[in-house]
Amino acid sequence: MRPFRIEIPQADLDDLHRRIDATRWPDEIPGAGWERGIPLDYLKELTHYWRNRYDWRAAERQLNAFPQFLTEIDGAQVHFLHVRSPEPDATPLVLTHGWPGSVAEFLDVIGPLSDPRAHGGDPADAFHVVVPSIPGYGFSGPTRQAGWDVRRVARAWAELMSRLGYERYVAQGGDWGKAISLELGLADPEHVAGVHLNMLVTFPPDDPAALASLGEADMARMAHGGHFADDGMGWARIQSTRPQTLAYGLTDSPVGQLAWIAEKYKEWTDSEKAPEDAVDRDRLLTQVMIYWLTATAGSSAQLYYESTHLTPDFVRTWGGPWPLQMPVGVAVFPADATRPVRAFAERILPTLTRWTEFERGGHFAAMEQPEQLTGDIRAFVRTLR
Repeated sequence: MRPFRIEIPQADLDDLHRRIDATRWPDEIPGAGWERGIPLDYLKELTHYWRNRYDWRAAERQLNAFPQFLTEIDGAQVHFLHVRSPEPDATPLVLTHGWPGSVAEFLDVIGPLSDPRAHGGDPADAFHVVVPSIPGYGFSGPTRQAGWDVRRVARAWAELMSRLGYERYVAQGGDWGKAISLELGLADPEHVAGVHLNMLVTFPPDDPAALASLGEADMARMAHGGHFADDGMGWARIQSTRPQTLAYGLTDSPVGQLAWIAEKYKEWTDSEKAPEDAVDRDRLLTQVMIYWLTATAGSSAQLYYESTHLTPDFVRTWGGPWPLQMPVGVAVFPADATRPVRAFAERILPTLTRWTEFERGGHFAAMEQPEQLTGDIRAFVRTLR
């Protein structure tokens, strides 16, 4: 393991500005709003802010305030933040992001989790926090070989936590981080004390009686899931089948990369008119910058391809079951991309011990509702002691 600092050359930022200035804009069907994709006027305004007001160096300093490292696991470079708590009895915790996320997703929760005493909390709730970049994402850089599906990432996380000397730890994540965390529980049951999720997919079982017993709220969640499958899965189908073709456009056009990511921050967050209703604009642009500056639009999409082709059962990858030995906690945020049904969750997670439903928040819980997510992780882990 070797220390790492983010130090983007100024030439890369100058190149980004030149490319933004040379953007070739498309036309638009008048009055379409967000129904056909990200609106032209909104994207132009966001791009202008990105070009003229956003400060990457400030984001770089914020990220570099946390200790970062690089290591090689199973032939892949792995970048990670490792923030040891000042509390000697802290619980090790590995936080895993998803797409289109990064380690920057967790900037608002690392401090409260690692040093609750300094943030008005109970020092007994402290964590040693490990935040890796998934191979192919961000500063882990492009993967150089095929085969990196969620199970392989989970095995890499088990090796990472072992190298750090953590014999008993908790796994937490949403999006791909949800699948990786659950697979980590299966791969390393001797050391994973519990798994906490802020996203869960529940597919309806074949049993008609299970559907007949659902109430109105759960039927609404089922309806949302059907609409999402029909209208909201375009990005996943492209990234699962033709990630290389997609990579050319996103790696060459910063505005293309911005649109590809910002659209999801609108659709999957607790927002009404724009992503900024739910997440800070600069933090959103930092996520985009990490993909752009590391040129990992294509390599991050490879995880979709690998997890679809190596594990061709889509339902198994996202919907389980996961016969884990350790407890599982689920935090449900109402505007998430997926809306789980607890009765179905209990079928696929036999060790489900905590289920919390929040009134606000969406897919990017650590950015949208950091205090609620932090509190739920703390409460879940207290039950493991």
